[in-house]
Amino acid sequence: MTSNVTSWATFTAAEPDLAKTVEERFGRHTHHVLATLRKDGSPRTSGLEVRFLDGEFWLGMMPGSLKARDLLRDPRCTVQANPGDGTTMDGGDVRISGRARLVEDPADIARYTGQVQVPNPDDFHLFRVEPTEVTRTSIEDDTYLVVQVWKPGEAVRTMKRT
Repeated sequence: MTSNVTSWATFTAAEPDLAKTVEERFGRHTHHVLATLRKDGSPRTSGLEVRFLDGEFWLGMMPGSLKARDLLRDPRCTVQANPGDGTTMDGGDVRISGRARLVEDPADIARYTGQVQVPNPDDFHLFRVEPTEVTRTSIEDDTYLVVQVWKPGEAVRTMKRT
């Protein structure tokens, strides 16, 4: 039986080309969109910064923020890369879905804050995302809509449509 959650490093080892494309796409902009679930089950979208460090996909946020409270209650989330100005989608549109796990280990937090400037390293929420799906949508040859989907334990599935 295959686990339905994994680390970013596991995804990168399984699908290095897609992982590189996704990281490059996220790297083009500072702010991205996080989708979480509110207490009543309806979606909430919020802006945030993300990091790919040490084989993990990290989300940092202010303590007590609505998005942090959503994730503490229900860790399911999706992070959509900022599409930019909308005139080109060079590199495609990418998103990572998964479960955001609160990081409480002081050594992990210190390792993160040693690499990322955090306004108050003693007062923020840090989450590590366990990806359950990585999706890239792009246009190929100005003709095809191409959707690539990866799930833990599976090869990338590619679908093309005109």
